[in-house]
Amino acid sequence: MTSGSILVLVGATGTGKTAASLALAEDFQGAVVNLDSRQIYRDLPLVTAQPSPQEQAVCPHFLYGHMELESKVTAGIFVEEARRAVESVFSMGRTPILVGGTGMYLRALLNGLAPIPPIGTAAKERVIDLWEHARSLMPETPGRVLHEKLHEIDPAFANRIHFNDKQRLSRAFEVFFETGKPLTEWHQQTAPEGPRLNALILGIDTDLVELKPRLARRIDLMLEAGALDEMQRALLKAGRRDVPAFTGIGCPELLAYLDGDIDLDEAKRRWLKNTRAYAKRQLTWFRIQEHIDWFPKDDVDGLRLCAREWMCSAQEKRLFHPLQPLAK
Repeated sequence: MTSGSILVLVGATGTGKTAASLALAEDFQGAVVNLDSRQIYRDLPLVTAQPSPQEQAVCPHFLYGHMELESKVTAGIFVEEARRAVESVFSMGRTPILVGGTGMYLRALLNGLAPIPPIGTAAKERVIDLWEHARSLMPETPGRVLHEKLHEIDPAFANRIHFNDKQRLSRAFEVFFETGKPLTEWHQQTAPEGPRLNALILGIDTDLVELKPRLARRIDLMLEAGALDEMQRALLKAGRRDVPAFTGIGCPELLAYLDGDIDLDEAKRRWLKNTRAYAKRQLTWFRIQEHIDWFPKDDVDGLRLCAREWMCSAQEKRLFHPLQPLAK
C-alpha cells in the first residue's frame, strides 16, 4: 500500500461522526472510507444509519452499502477492501478519512492481522453443537446463552459484541476450540509486516446520559424515514431471518415487531437499550487506546484545527507504528 497521511474519526454511535467527517473532507479534499461493520450492507441504509445520498454526494464515499445481506465480513475481508479503498483515495489525490466505530477493524487495518490458524472441521462442528444446545435452553435468544459462556473464556471480546451477533460469537468459539487461546489474545498480536500509515486518530467523546435522548430521537427519525418498510423489503429479499446483516442492532427488534411478538413501542425500547449498550462498549474500547486525540461532541472546529496542525507538520513526521501515541 502506498504510504501516506490519513485521518481517522472514531467514537460511539450517534455522536455526529458523519457531520464531522464531511467538515474534514471539505478542509482536506477528503474521501470518506467506512469503518463500521454494519454500514456495509446494501439494503439497510436507514437501519444502519449510513450517510444519506445527499451527504455522500458531498465527497467520494467508499465501502458503504456495498455488501449483500447474506455476506459474512471478517476482519480479513475488511482489511483487504479498506486497503484498496485507501489506495484509490490516494490515487485520486485526496486524503483518506476513515470513519466509524468498529475498533477491531481499525486495529486490523493499521496493525495488520494476527496470524490465526485456519479453523478445522472439528472446531466448526463443536460450535454448531453449541448453538443447538443453546437453542434447547433458550429457543428465542440462543445467543444469550453463548454470550454468557463467552464471558467465561474471553470476557474482553464478549464485552465488545452483542448477543445477537451470531457471526462473531461463532468466530470466537471456533478460534478458541481450534487454538486453545481466546480471540482477544490473537487480536493483541500483530502481523510481522503490517501496513504503516501516518495516521491521526481523532475521537468524538460523549456522556452516555446525554447521548441517550439523542439516540432515541435518531430512532424516531429512522422510523419516520421508512426504516420499518426498509426492514420488510430486506426480509423479503433475503427470504430468511438468519442472514449476517440482520444481526446488527435494530434488525432483531424490528423483526420481532414484524413477527407480532412485540408492539412498536417495545421494539423502540429494546432498540434504544441495545444501542446505548453498544455505545458504551464502543466508548470503553476506544477510551483505553492511548493514541486517540479526544474532542467533545459537536466540537467540529476543534477537530478541524487539530487536523490542520497535524497535516501541516505531517511531512516532517517520520512514519510511526499507528497504535502508539503520536509524538508531540
